[in-house]
Amino acid sequence: QEHFVESGGGSVQPGESLRLSCVVSGFTFSWADMTWFRRAPGKGRESVATIINSGARSKYLEAVDGRFFISRDNAKNILYLQMNSLKPEDTGVYYCNREDGYFPWGQGTQVTVSS
Repeated sequence: QEHFVESGGGSVQPGESLRLSCVVSGFTFSWADMTWFRRAPGKGRESVATIINSGARSKYLEAVDGRFFISRDNAKNILYLQMNSLKPEDTGVYYCNREDGYFPWGQGTQVTVSS
């Protein structure tokens, strides 16, 4: 059974940073291109950052490019998202999944950016 456990969210002020983690189990993590998604209040889920299976390349939603950095540890089956210079519009629940969102979703981790 595929399983994602996201953590690291919290309530921060604009300009601060957070590091999200996602522990993955139930499939061969090192074979999968992985994505962080988010669902902002009242909006649908969107892809924020994607990293290929080897970790050699990544791509970002334009709104977060240059502020967020995705990485992975294939030995530990963990996906990370370093979020810097956070803005109120980054508020939402963050999830990880395979790039196509194929597997059942985890609980996510709440990120709230507010002054």
